[in-house]
Amino acid sequence: MLDRVPAPVLAIAAMVSVQFGSAFARTFFDETGTMGAVALRLLFGSLLLLAVVRPDVRGWTRRTWVGVVGLGIALAGMNSLIYLAFEQIPIGVAVTVEFLGPLLVALAQVRRWRDVVWPVLAFAGVALLGAESSAGALAFGGLLLSAAAAVFWAGYILTSADLGRRLPGVDGLAVAMVVAAVVVVPIGAPQAAVAVVADPTLLAVFALVGLLTSVLPYSLEFIALRRIPTRVFGVLSSLGPAIAAVAGLLVLSEALTALQLLALVLVSLASAGATLFASRRVPPPATGE
Repeated sequence: MLDRVPAPVLAIAAMVSVQFGSAFARTFFDETGTMGAVALRLLFGSLLLLAVVRPDVRGWTRRTWVGVVGLGIALAGMNSLIYLAFEQIPIGVAVTVEFLGPLLVALAQVRRWRDVVWPVLAFAGVALLGAESSAGALAFGGLLLSAAAAVFWAGYILTSADLGRRLPGVDGLAVAMVVAAVVVVPIGAPQAAVAVVADPTLLAVFALVGLLTSVLPYSLEFIALRRIPTRVFGVLSSLGPAIAAVAGLLVLSEALTALQLLALVLVSLASAGATLFASRRVPPPATGE
């Protein structure tokens, strides 16, 4: 049935699923704690992916396992840090800063001096957010957490691209999600356990979060990437910050200021431009979260 849906629609649907799923999870931070929410999200996301993908690990080499563990650590860091950022700053702002990760990966392949316009645009956008932080409108710690998440997102892109050349499908990603859960669950388990005992319905809530932020977007991306060039997918992914801002507004009533919206536009344009004009060796900036 999905084969009849245009690939760009599938790519955008994957981003909508991730960002609205994350915004939905944010509404439960007061009950589960931030790391408790991350732990539950990764736990259910990994279990659901394992059930859907059923990865065959027989015959995996040591190098493959190292790559899977590296990808899992990147997923753990990316998800934990961005959720911690969500606690301090609007989701739209956090995702805008986090998008520097895939942007830097794309810019690393730029070879023409005129393409310096893309990092200049991105720097201008982040500088606007920094100015708002200095004025007290944004928590500086939230911006730092988002920037740290960007580093892990860049690591996720590079490790997943390398792993994808050696493993078919999303087997590696499914096992990497388990690695991420193993890293994060012990940290968030105490808060999550207390919350679940008080309200068992949270198990169903975060099963839905795991579906929205992991199984559904990864599946849609996988189908879309078989039918459109990675460069087109990368440009579509530049809509991520805007979709996150809409999710924050509709789900959390987080309205962005004019400067924050301008920063979002600048970073998104920089990401789209860098992806469009970078070398074809650049992997697409997957949703990742």
